[in-house]
Amino acid sequence: MYLYWTFFVIPAYTGIQRNRHHTQCLGSGSRRNDDFDGFPNKSDQNGTDSILYLLYQICARIHPVSVRKVVMPSYRYTARNQFGAKVEGQADAATEAEAVAALAAGGLFPIEVKPLLQQAATGKVRRVSGQLLANFYSQLADLLKSGVPLLKSLKILHDQTANNNLKFVIDSIYRRVEAGETLAEAMGRYHNIFGDMGIQMVRAGGEGGFLEESLNHIADYTEAQDELKGKIVGALAYPVLLLTAMILIMTGIMIFIVPSFAGLFDDMRRRGELPAATETLLFISDNMRYILTIAVPVIIVGVVWFRFWSSTHTGSRAIDRFKLRIPVAGKVYEGFAIARFCRILGTLLRNGVPIMKSLEISGAAAGNKILSDAIVKATENISGGSRLSDPLAKSGCFPRTVVEMISVAEEANTLDTILVEISDSLERRNWRALDLAVRFIEPLMLVGLGTMILALVISLMLPLFRMAG
Repeated sequence: MYLYWTFFVIPAYTGIQRNRHHTQCLGSGSRRNDDFDGFPNKSDQNGTDSILYLLYQICARIHPVSVRKVVMPSYRYTARNQFGAKVEGQADAATEAEAVAALAAGGLFPIEVKPLLQQAATGKVRRVSGQLLANFYSQLADLLKSGVPLLKSLKILHDQTANNNLKFVIDSIYRRVEAGETLAEAMGRYHNIFGDMGIQMVRAGGEGGFLEESLNHIADYTEAQDELKGKIVGALAYPVLLLTAMILIMTGIMIFIVPSFAGLFDDMRRRGELPAATETLLFISDNMRYILTIAVPVIIVGVVWFRFWSSTHTGSRAIDRFKLRIPVAGKVYEGFAIARFCRILGTLLRNGVPIMKSLEISGAAAGNKILSDAIVKATENISGGSRLSDPLAKSGCFPRTVVEMISVAEEANTLDTILVEISDSLERRNWRALDLAVRFIEPLMLVGLGTMILALVISLMLPLFRMAG
């Protein structure tokens, strides 16, 4: 990493700046105020600039967070100069206030200053693990509960954080809070890190005066979800590894072992006395390299197409509907999606987020568009004065027991508590079902591997039995 910074990132950036300064000092005329963005425009790039800028862009793609530590945020401004003429351009500054001060120092009167690279800067920050986020929420809550001011708390967490991605995000939040934004507004620029649920809970806690409690609830939820995800990945790791081993073993046998038997069966093959199973096996083995040559590009193209299709509205809905209809696994998947919806909705309601906003966030976070559509319809009915349980029951996507518990909770005014309890119950039930399914899959895959190897051995031994006979 240090060699990367020393020989690539810093020389590229400083080289651009030095070459830029040299160009300006040659007396190329008075330049417009909207050109002091730190990089040459396309119109005035020379060959060296282009090479250095290309190198910098490559570095930015490889380590986007690290590069953004060198480059300050950019702001698009509209201002008037001393003659009253309207001027638009771009300025680099640590905060919006510093950008305004820099414009004023340059003889401009700012009218409007907006962050230019807000989406690009936040979108390229890599995701942070759930455990790190849970620690961040919990430690921030502890510091605030102890009476430490928010800015100082963020500074302490920034200095103690070892993860570069999270350190960059905390530093950005610190600067924006220092510039006058609320904590929720600063976190809202990193939706891919904190998510809608975390941002809305922080906003509700900040406005309602219970920010520490909200942060603790987010920490508990994030840790629970991370633990659940780890359990699922751990449960599926062995079957996936076993399936991969099966494919590699069978491919290796077909390429390296079966061809060594072909010479033994040449005479029987010419006379047409070779069993059909052996003939098929030898044909596949002889053409395995050609099959792989065709199959690998087809699989790659298929994966690329599938990823593109699954990102469309039609494709994503079709996939989500298919997931719900898979035998056994579909029920488990549906159960986890409903549990996630109930937990997020209950946590948001407990922290004072309005029910309409809570339904919008929890519906989007359910992870299934079919369920999300049912929740959207429920939201529309609630806005018309209906209860939550009625439209959920009509959707047919929620188990009857869940709907009945929600109905009772609405009457008792304990919806937030009951929803979290429903989520705990569903997660335990679905985890038991998933564990049972995984335990059932493992011996089936072993039997499948043994069956394929047995069929292969029989296909090779049949000609030998005929020759011996």
